[in-house]
Amino acid sequence: METKTKRQVGDEAEALVVEHYEREGWTVRDRNVLSRRGEVDIVAEKGQALAFIEVRMRATDVWGDPSLTVGRGKQRRVVLAALQYLQRQRLMDRAIQFDVASVVGKGRKGRVEIIPDAFESGF
Repeated sequence: METKTKRQVGDEAEALVVEHYEREGWTVRDRNVLSRRGEVDIVAEKGQALAFIEVRMRATDVWGDPSLTVGRGKQRRVVLAALQYLQRQRLMDRAIQFDVASVVGKGRKGRVEIIPDAFESGF
């Protein structure tokens, strides 16, 4: 029996979210964008809109929806990483949104729910 690492399970959850966005007509620009201040799991675009997506995963929802674990501190780190991304890529003129993707279940059986515009940048 193969035991997957936390990173492998997280990568599978992100892959499900990527598939979901692509079905909805989004193009994934980047994944796991790192900056000094934080990380953005997925950056997707549709037309002139950019979505910065935080992915949260749990094997079951017995302890609640994983999206509830995105607190103000995490939001702030995602926003700061997104702003640095926008500057580096020279995309400051784009409309942006911060989505949270909740994945419940492991592997291909995971259920994806998206909360569009889950939080604002505060700027």
